[in-house]
Amino acid sequence: MARRLRFIGLAAVSVLLAYLMLWRPQSNTDPKRIQVRFWHMWTAEWKDVVDKIVDRFNKSQEKYEVVALSVPSSGADSKFLMAVAGGNPPDCMAQWNAVIPTWAQSGLIKPLDDFMTPEQKRQFDAEAYPAVKKIGTYKGRLYALTIGMNLFALYYLPDQLAEAGYKEGEFPKSIEELTRVAAKLNRFEGKRLKRLGFMPSSLLGMAEVFGGGYWDPIRQRVTVENPKNLEALEYIAGEWKKLGYDNVTKFNSGLNTASFAGGWPFLEGYYSITIDGQWRVEQARKYKPNLKYSTIAIPPPKGGRSLAGFTGGNFMIIPTGAKQAEGAWEFIKFWSGLENPERAAEFYTWGGWLPLSPRVADAPMYQAYLKKYPQFKTFLDMMPSQNVQPLPPVPYQIFLNDEIGRAEDYAVRGTLTPKQAMADLRKRLDHEVKRRKELGYED
Repeated sequence: MARRLRFIGLAAVSVLLAYLMLWRPQSNTDPKRIQVRFWHMWTAEWKDVVDKIVDRFNKSQEKYEVVALSVPSSGADSKFLMAVAGGNPPDCMAQWNAVIPTWAQSGLIKPLDDFMTPEQKRQFDAEAYPAVKKIGTYKGRLYALTIGMNLFALYYLPDQLAEAGYKEGEFPKSIEELTRVAAKLNRFEGKRLKRLGFMPSSLLGMAEVFGGGYWDPIRQRVTVENPKNLEALEYIAGEWKKLGYDNVTKFNSGLNTASFAGGWPFLEGYYSITIDGQWRVEQARKYKPNLKYSTIAIPPPKGGRSLAGFTGGNFMIIPTGAKQAEGAWEFIKFWSGLENPERAAEFYTWGGWLPLSPRVADAPMYQAYLKKYPQFKTFLDMMPSQNVQPLPPVPYQIFLNDEIGRAEDYAVRGTLTPKQAMADLRKRLDHEVKRRKELGYED
């Protein structure tokens, strides 16, 4: 208990503020129903999708009434911790941050396998995609159930690729070939970069493509020192060096690279080839429906892995202290498709999300979506791959993610060599693990 309180680190006044500010009681639309309080972090058009799903659930049965609350993502985690500490948490929450091992270790969330029937457990273990099981599991228990996975692959413009001699449907078969082709697609005005052929990024994903990774499932430990991780970082840093860090940074600074609307630079042809997530298919549909583009998994280098990369996801959790945990579980089963895959398939198409299992993907509604937007199929085809990996299942996931990003930034900027950056990462990680042990944590 002391360790849990130390983790939360909250004063009584914070708890009071959480109670007063986070949840304003809402009356049921039907007073005969049991209210299930649901928090999520989606806003704008995504909130509309969530509201539609909630409405569908409420109309599907007469026992529960889910009441959704959009919580600003910038403070969602701290608000959740305050609510749990104050004994007034939501009944369920949709998350996408790397919090599962941390919150599971601290006793802040309930194992979902406790709610599953034996048949549901069997079905989930047998049918769920590998990454779906990995991302929600900590020390053999399932704490989160996905309502939409996120994967990364290549988006490319065939008309620009044709400038390098490639015909319709052709694409480089290795990352070495891709790198050579991309150099031909760069465009300049004087010395100023105006179009970027391709620039690798995300050490987490590229390490998997190169045949490395950050988790050893046999020894159950983080693996920074894998030589393939270093190869991946050397490749990323080397490509930035060719064009010049300042040149690429200036180019990107003039673009809205984070846009989730019509400002995504790929839509306007500023990138010939780029790494991005499956949600961009939905974005292209909305903001440039006539764009001619294709997607493909990142081709591996010699000795690398195909259908590989990093994955994250949107998943549902039930907090410790939830007053209507059973109602929350009914809602989670409904949305995820664990209960009725054919029905849930429609929800996944609304958000442009990757599903829980092939049973959802094979549903007519989802297959119709793939037929209409074939670029999405690249991501679905990656889901069965064992080479798609989430962050290692350790309670310091967020720290590890930040430090891997720091190592990549050091190497790309030229602050440290890739070898020095990896050594620095190992040193920082060892220090954090030692510090945690001194504080009484198991790992």
